Amino acid sequence: MSTHMSDTQAAPGNPPLAALLGRHSIGPRWMVAPGPTPTQLEQAVQAALRAPNHGRLRPWRMVSVSEAQRPALAALFEQFARDSGKSEEDVAIERERAHNGPVLVAWISRINNSVAKVPPHEQWICIGGALANFMNALHFMGYGAKILSGRKCQHPALLQAFCGPGEQLVGFVCIGTPTRALEPREKDDPQPLLSPWRGEGLTGS
Repeated sequence: MSTHMSDTQAAPGNPPLAALLGRHSIGPRWMVAPGPTPTQLEQAVQAALRAPNHGRLRPWRMVSVSEAQRPALAALFEQFARDSGKSEEDVAIERERAHNGPVLVAWISRINNSVAKVPPHEQWICIGGALANFMNALHFMGYGAKILSGRKCQHPALLQAFCGPGEQLVGFVCIGTPTRALEPREKDDPQPLLSPWRGEGLTGS
């Protein structure tokens, strides 16, 4: 199994960094079987556990959706579409989205608002870091992945199906073997995102 690394020349002499720079999300229509094995999926979860985890709260968890469970998920997506007043064509599209990717994992957050030293925004940082590590690990294994969310993740039927008290459904991670090269949507330019501190607002600056 192999995957295209479009930025391997960006980090000469550092293959892990070159591999990381070559990661890009890829849509479900460009994925085929096989997806990761249960063991590989557990390894990706281990990578997620290496993300920052302030207060050891671990404010996230995952739920895998098996192939046999896709029709049940499709029914939930259909319920969302009908409750939203979508057309029959759009209802069919929503049902089909339940079959995205050979492997599908629901990503769930659980923010603890009672821990003063770890405010919600810091917990969300932990969630994002874990998700990034999870998807990077899948990429290093040769798989493509993309997280899809939208308004349906707030629908009561889906929340009841996946979440416990105080939890939120963040989205669904679709995973499979890419059928085309991974490409960026736009050219990366780190310069506008990294600047020296000029000490604005400091006395004597």
